[in-house]
Amino acid sequence: MPHHLRVPAPAAPPLAGHLPFTDAPGVPDPIEVTSRYLTRGGRPWFPVSGEFHYTRYPARDWEEELLKMKAGGVTAVASYVIWIHHEEAEGRLRFDGDRDLRRFAELCGRHGLDFIPRIGPWSHAEVRNGGLPDWLLARACTPRTDDPAYLAPVGTWFGAIAGQLRGLDRAHGGPIVAIQIENELYDQPGHLLTLKRMAQEAGLSAPLWTSTAWGGVRLPPDELLPLYGGYPETFWTEADGGWPDTCRKHFFFTHQRDDEGIGADLRPTVVRGGEPAPTDRFPWATCELGGGMAVAYHRRPYVDTADVGALGLTKIGCGSVWQGYYMFHGGTNPPGELTPLQESHATGYPNDLPVLTYDFQAPLGEYGQYRPSYDELRLQHLMLADFGHLIAPMESVLPERRPAGQYDREALRWAVRADGQSGFLFVNNHQPHEPLPDHPDTSFTVEFPDAGELTFPSTPVTIPQGAYFCWPLRLDVAGLRLDWATAQPVCTVDADGRTVLVLAAIDGIAPELALDASTLRSVYAPTRRVSSVGGRVLINGLRPGTDALVEVITTDGNRVGLLVLDAATARTAYRGVAWGAERLVLCADGVVFDEPAGDGRGRGDGQEDGQEDGQEDGQEECQGPGEVRVHGRPAGELSVAVLPAPERAPVVTEASGVGAATGVTGAVVRETADGVLTRYTVQGGGRHAVVEASATLVRAAAGPAPEPVTGVLGRASAPADKYFDTATAAEYAVALPDGLPIPGTLLRVHWTGDVARAYVGDALVADQFAAGRVWDIALDRLPMDALREEGLRLRVLPRHADARVHVAAEAAASEAAETSGAGGAEAARTSGAGGAVPARIGRVEWVTGRTWVMRAG
Repeated sequence: MPHHLRVPAPAAPPLAGHLPFTDAPGVPDPIEVTSRYLTRGGRPWFPVSGEFHYTRYPARDWEEELLKMKAGGVTAVASYVIWIHHEEAEGRLRFDGDRDLRRFAELCGRHGLDFIPRIGPWSHAEVRNGGLPDWLLARACTPRTDDPAYLAPVGTWFGAIAGQLRGLDRAHGGPIVAIQIENELYDQPGHLLTLKRMAQEAGLSAPLWTSTAWGGVRLPPDELLPLYGGYPETFWTEADGGWPDTCRKHFFFTHQRDDEGIGADLRPTVVRGGEPAPTDRFPWATCELGGGMAVAYHRRPYVDTADVGALGLTKIGCGSVWQGYYMFHGGTNPPGELTPLQESHATGYPNDLPVLTYDFQAPLGEYGQYRPSYDELRLQHLMLADFGHLIAPMESVLPERRPAGQYDREALRWAVRADGQSGFLFVNNHQPHEPLPDHPDTSFTVEFPDAGELTFPSTPVTIPQGAYFCWPLRLDVAGLRLDWATAQPVCTVDADGRTVLVLAAIDGIAPELALDASTLRSVYAPTRRVSSVGGRVLINGLRPGTDALVEVITTDGNRVGLLVLDAATARTAYRGVAWGAERLVLCADGVVFDEPAGDGRGRGDGQEDGQEDGQEDGQEECQGPGEVRVHGRPAGELSVAVLPAPERAPVVTEASGVGAATGVTGAVVRETADGVLTRYTVQGGGRHAVVEASATLVRAAAGPAPEPVTGVLGRASAPADKYFDTATAAEYAVALPDGLPIPGTLLRVHWTGDVARAYVGDALVADQFAAGRVWDIALDRLPMDALREEGLRLRVLPRHADARVHVAAEAAASEAAETSGAGGAEAARTSGAGGAVPARIGRVEWVTGRTWVMRAG
């Protein structure tokens, strides 16, 4: 079916200088806000932020995890500064160890990452009391208002944050680009302004001051940049409520920014079609696009890779100019000194969350595990890194024929970001739970006011079920005009004297490249299907891969390459500075580029005397410039392909894993050609060691499952702690084998039941609600002396037949596939729609990841 869209004449220039957001004087790249997009250094700027809570992750590993985020295309790290994590006991403020806010911010700066502290004082974050300490709530005050009895301790708290971040603002070369005030406060604009003024008076400074803007929020006029969100699923809605409409709409192209559903369990909500906040003065910026979703006891969503990828890409097509993800990196709640620190019914909140795990099904998991969604989002972020400055000022334009409503699964969903001459086409044919159909015989016509229309591709194609993608329209590549490509732009790289545009083919759609013949002198393509039609050179018949390189000489004499990778290979693409030059790296494993920014942003003028770059005793510096580290994921050989290739093969050693544990760290590297790239394979360099673990049944679940109990809003409450100490829980003992490497090793548990907990002695060390995911437990998070002496015990509760909990059908299927025996089959029959589920542990294994260091040869 042909589809048509008319791009309107370019709008008037955006408003500029109309908001009270100013950067520090004299910075080389001043940040400014227009009514349609952000600028940095006078150029349109498309930031990508990812949430990572430093207090939920060991400080010893922050640096590597930040480098993972950077390699994933994140340019700014956001983190709640959770009050109760720092001052659980009144007057005893802690900024040591895993609470070292200053060091975390400095690490961001050291590696060229911006930092966005979300200072509260109320954060939510699925934390006890939303982050407000118990001692504060015990006072005679009204929280989250201008009550002086509340503002007094808030002022002290803001002062403590300011002291930690002194000298890390932009005026001192620091990484702080934005500060968020409060969170999800929808009806107190005066209080939000009070908090902003208090933070400024305490000494906090940033070019951008932000607020969450969903739920019909009322903000103080022009004082806070509204940030929006959107999730593919929810844990905070009712167990029997089905897939929420407020999630469904995020898989359509629309210009409605608000999501009335986020946080609706804590405020009144009315689903509306209008805009509660002005959109003509602020750009469409986000801070909470769902990188995954938490799991509550009563509702346990299962978020798939495509759910995350499709939502993110759709938001760009809708008009987003700031992709902000919550969460990008999972974590673990710290053990409270006085109470557990998770959101729960016990403190009057409507959801029972696990005591410890805050994995969030994020692209990087609770223990830094790589998830497929990391690869999916990285593909989009690479595109934004190269073309975001073009996309940001482009208006989002919707087609004339659109879906009739949120339940229309037949109409094709698409949009264009465009200026008067060029643009990017976005298509989404995926949504969770309800597959969308193929769209055969599809073609598009886009009319540009300043450059005529494009009708493409030359032969209609079928848009496959589940596909989502972006195609470039009249994209300039070093003087070559690419009128269209039925493949998604990934990034550019300079190699062998030419600019190479890397594109990702779309599964089920043959790639076609249409080159403006007036911009080229010659073209070579590894296919016979090259034709001249209407002033264009059409290239068809390419077989995507590392050798699918089209070589062009432009009329200006520039050398340009167009490299079309297949969809799977494109999702192994990284780009970063490696061994002294920017390179494209293809690797199925996790890659980090340890090339410090070197711009001084890791150190502010305000650091304490004698403090060296925020270092504590024993804290290591980053491991040296020019170093690439590869974190093994699945089994198989370690192999990377590189463009351009370094002069000599890199020197590879094993930093952690089996080889490092045994003292064998050197590696033999085999160099081969891989299309136009050079591939380096570590001979004998396996990426994971998987060893079957011994889980001995100590006690079968003998009693009945705990009787269902309801709490706030009549929602199911998690079983009480006492049940884990009785015969109601099945108990297994896991032996720790000799010689097992500690860092990088996970215990991977496949299980069925309701709730699982792990104990070393009497200490709770890990937990999970059954939701169809395997249960990983990091060995290096456990108390090793106690573990060797007392061992690890896993206790699993069965689920009662009458428990009012929602477990997604996808999760039930996954659970059944991953768990052998009768327990898995029973889970498959019952989990999707409620019912009893027995407590049982199936396969258990030790999974040791290997980390390889690649240095210049």
